[in-house]
Amino acid sequence: MSKRNPYPTDVSDEERVFVAPYVTLMGEDAGQREHSLREVFNGLRYLAERGLIPVC
Repeated sequence: MSKRNPYPTDVSDEERVFVAPYVTLMGEDAGQREHSLREVFNGLRYLAERGLIPVC
C-alpha cells in the first residue's frame, strides 16, 4: 500500500481506535486486503459527511 498525504477529513488516531473493532472482519495483514481499514474508513466518513450515504 502506498503512502499518501493526509486529507483534512481523515480520521484521527483516536477515532480509528474507537471504530476499528466495529469494522474489522479480518486482520490488517489479510492476503486479499487491497486497502488498509483506515483508508476504507476515511472514504466512508467522507461520503457520510457529505450526505452521499445514509447514516443511521
